[in-house]
Amino acid sequence: MISRSTIDLVFETARLEEVIGEFVQLKKSGSNFKGLSPFSEEKSPSFMVSPVKQIWKDFSSGKGGNVISFLMEHEKYTYPEAIRHLARKYNIDIEETEQSDEQKEQASEKESMFLVSEFARDYFHDILLNNEKGKAIGLSYFKERGFTEKTIKKFELGYGLDQWSAFTDAALSKGYDKKYLEKTGLTIVNETKQFDRFKGRVLFPIHSMSGRVLGFGGRSLTNEKKTAKYLNSPDSDIYHKSFVLYGIYHAKQAIAKEDNCFLVEGYTDVISFNQNGVENVVASSGTALTSDQIRLVRRLTQNITILFDGDAAGIRASLRGIDLILEQGMNVKVLTFPEGDDPDSFSKRVSTDELKDYLKNNAQDFINFKVSLLMEDAKKDPVKKADLIREIVVSISKIPDRIQQEVYLQECARIMNISENVLFNELAQLFKKSQKEASRKTTQEVMDEPVLQKTMQVEKIDEKFKYEKEIIKILLLHGNKKADFQQLSEEEVSNSKKEYYSNIVAQEVYLSLQEDEMEFTDTLFQQVYFDVINQLNQEEPIGTDSFINHENIEISSLVTNILMDDEKHSLSNWARKEVIVKDVDAELAKMVTDAIFNLRRVLIDEKIASLVVKISQESSNESILEEVVDYSELKRKLFKHLNRVI
Repeated sequence: MISRSTIDLVFETARLEEVIGEFVQLKKSGSNFKGLSPFSEEKSPSFMVSPVKQIWKDFSSGKGGNVISFLMEHEKYTYPEAIRHLARKYNIDIEETEQSDEQKEQASEKESMFLVSEFARDYFHDILLNNEKGKAIGLSYFKERGFTEKTIKKFELGYGLDQWSAFTDAALSKGYDKKYLEKTGLTIVNETKQFDRFKGRVLFPIHSMSGRVLGFGGRSLTNEKKTAKYLNSPDSDIYHKSFVLYGIYHAKQAIAKEDNCFLVEGYTDVISFNQNGVENVVASSGTALTSDQIRLVRRLTQNITILFDGDAAGIRASLRGIDLILEQGMNVKVLTFPEGDDPDSFSKRVSTDELKDYLKNNAQDFINFKVSLLMEDAKKDPVKKADLIREIVVSISKIPDRIQQEVYLQECARIMNISENVLFNELAQLFKKSQKEASRKTTQEVMDEPVLQKTMQVEKIDEKFKYEKEIIKILLLHGNKKADFQQLSEEEVSNSKKEYYSNIVAQEVYLSLQEDEMEFTDTLFQQVYFDVINQLNQEEPIGTDSFINHENIEISSLVTNILMDDEKHSLSNWARKEVIVKDVDAELAKMVTDAIFNLRRVLIDEKIASLVVKISQESSNESILEEVVDYSELKRKLFKHLNRVI
């Protein structure tokens, strides 16, 4: 178990904006940073990071927390995994205490799969570098491909011995469970035997954005027709190929820095570019590009450049990816290499400067690319030319930004020597058609719904929860402040005779709740309240750091959401829109009093309701009726103070 002192040091050292900046493209917004949500699809930023408070909030999904909770949400780490990741990032030595057998058994299945995958990475890498057969076959292959030892170590390349169960036997001997070897796909198990999936292959570990090993790509070194040239890990609880891009871990910082991502097809394309000084490159690993993979890049940049080799047939087959990128609201350029070259071979025969110059000077706008690719067949055939124009307009229709659409239509009209009006009419027809299809789909979905599901029910608001949360929010945001509270009286008095007293907000809340012996019913609110009052009683300023970095993630999330809700207005930039936001401090005393009175009111309503039930159950109920009258009178006074009518 990781010691408390190590955990505290990790929280003190880690910078939230640095950690999240590796996964999300953040832009300065006042004292905060904002970006697109990594948890949902959106076009406008609703994800906010506060460097001062060291907390984040995603207003589109409602998630929020500290640096640990972000890694737990985004990378699906456990709490200890997130601590270890940050300790590695910031070069912090981990001090551990002995784990009990029970704690060891509580490790999650996913964590077990990650551990097996990391063992496999180290095993295959060691075989490549230190085993005689590994060096003779695997290492020789990579060196023949022109990869240096530094590059081989950076990408943790490996080799699986051409033996039926060499890896499986090694893993089992180290105590790894066969169940997880099978679940990760590293070992194939059938009724009679078990054997290595990647035997006789050079291996490319596939990492998550944070560097965890998700799976492997294996290349066969034989020319047997029955053997697949490339073999990937099967989809599992930790690896979904349509959600992963090869090289994203090594590329993420360069992508954000260069504000552009080069997209290639294969593992060796990525590695060769890296070795030649171009690091902002990822690969779809031989699979068709997916929307989820594009969104992975969009967290880091709005710009993608697709790199194709000189194979025209392969280029045509990949054009669908351009439309997918445009649908995500991203900017896409396309670049081809000279005939006979691909990204791997080209990067090996030119210098770093020559490679960068070629990438800079030869990237084409997607319209120019499509025209140059398809115009040769179409220029002498009016029908084919019309089809090409329609195809380009279809691509433009995928762009969500109307201004960009218009600019691209004008460019298309210029290149194809056709009237802009014709293109705009074609776009309008496409838009109208898509609206009809969407409307028809929605209508069908409504018709298909069971009748009972169509009956809308108004969700009942939990008023007690609402006001308990309001009080906790006041304590966390304003507990240390002083305010002038009105001395309440049952008599009607004029404004000139109203009396006021000054008190610390937290002290006022504490005394008011003590007076009525009110307690929080929500356990998280109760724990936060007790900790706040403990600070108050020790005459310490009320701080939020202990809550933000609380080992109970629910408390950390609760407090973070409360703190970041206070920052939500900065996303909308009300001042720029000339919308005046009320000064909270001026209304603070009223805010405190109203929250406490409303909680009292809700509790009185509950008490009256329970007494009414009691009346129906007991024969002698005169005393109970008196209680109901007393509580009703108390409720009337509360409404009077709240300026409400019963």
